[in-house]
Amino acid sequence: MRSILVVDDEVELGKLYQHELEEEGFNVLIAKDGYEAIHLARANDIDLMVLDIKMEGMDGLEVLNEFRMKNADTPVILNSAYSTYKDDFSTWLADAYVVKSGNLDELKSRIRELLRV
Repeated sequence: MRSILVVDDEVELGKLYQHELEEEGFNVLIAKDGYEAIHLARANDIDLMVLDIKMEGMDGLEVLNEFRMKNADTPVILNSAYSTYKDDFSTWLADAYVVKSGNLDELKSRIRELLRV
């Protein structure tokens, strides 16, 4: 079973993603901030990360940089409510960028595409 780490400081949104992705057959880990994300990524074998950008403390771009140092081949999807980050060169380390929505079809599609499932 493929494992996905969802990183989002909005707890209810994290629960929604977990529920939806588990229904798709994925094992889902949830981190509520960047520090927890780095810890979970080091402690678990994950196949993909869904990463929010705007978070208190360590933001998503810092997590992305830290994660890429040791996990260059693990896909990362930046998932933000702010489409303006798409033009920021620091987001180019990610494999995909999805604007947050109540409809998770685009996110699920990108996950399946990146994991080739």
